[in-house]
Amino acid sequence: MEERVKRPTIRDVAAASGVSRGTVSRFINGGHWVSPDARAAIEDAIARTGYTANHHARSLATGRAQSLAFLVTEPQQLLFADPTFARLLKGAAEALAQRSMTLVLLVASTPAERKTVTHFVQAGHVDGVLLISSHESDPLLEKLVNAGIPTVSCGIPLGHDVEVGTVSVEEEESARTMVRYLRERGYRRLAMIAGPPDTPGGRYRLEGFRDELGDDFDPDLVETGDYSVASGVQALNSLLRHDRDFDAVFAANDLMAAGAISALKQAGLRVPDDVAVAGFDDSGLAETSDPGITTMRQPWEQISAEMVTLLLEVIEGAPPRAVTLPTTLVRRQSA
Repeated sequence: MEERVKRPTIRDVAAASGVSRGTVSRFINGGHWVSPDARAAIEDAIARTGYTANHHARSLATGRAQSLAFLVTEPQQLLFADPTFARLLKGAAEALAQRSMTLVLLVASTPAERKTVTHFVQAGHVDGVLLISSHESDPLLEKLVNAGIPTVSCGIPLGHDVEVGTVSVEEEESARTMVRYLRERGYRRLAMIAGPPDTPGGRYRLEGFRDELGDDFDPDLVETGDYSVASGVQALNSLLRHDRDFDAVFAANDLMAAGAISALKQAGLRVPDDVAVAGFDDSGLAETSDPGITTMRQPWEQISAEMVTLLLEVIEGAPPRAVTLPTTLVRRQSA
């Protein structure tokens, strides 16, 4: 029989790098309190020795799964249609890969899916939950909180903003920025396609839009969608069907903005010559749309990284924190 090759250990990495086993262990478990010089030496030693972490042994020793859940509470078709989820998923996976941890994708949009996900998480298959979308009417977040599951939300979870950590963008101020921009471009009758009112993006972006318009706000120029392209088409057609006077439309995300553009073209109207269209997110669709969509860019990579950092802090026993990030106005042909 061939002689079995001995698997490199932390002891071998420590000897090759010239640092203590404790320092190597800290590096492997997240890199906390490791100097740049020690980090470089350890990375070189790992490459030379061929060391790989024994996640099963580590899980047995720590009582942790060494994985986090990426939980989406939207229908599966929106998961694959909305590029924002892919951007967040990629960023979270990269942030965890740097810590030798894995990411588990979970979808819970129906009662049966919520029940399955709740049991899966409570069974300890993951150490915490990155909640990517939340609805105020959805009981899942309350179940996670009551079960003591470490959770961090993308966006402020309505009704639970104190109990869980959050990473969000400046929703209201971003909407104000877009309204100011459209007015500076000469548009005066602004309509909005808002998101679902039980979501943070749906509520706070509409509040910023309304507050910035002040006395010029017209509730008859507000339609509500579900963040899908189809709902953007339906909302814009509703505005046209009721013969409402508007020269610009601000949609609460780029998918609905794309739907609005499609409906305007179908009605024989030109964008932006007849009606300007603006969106929110800039996750890829806005750039490839025809015309390109003027939008508010969210810092997707930073959002993912901050969510992972906050969740690992909570898992280690730290209180939940709230991080708010700025957006950037991106000007394109649609407005």
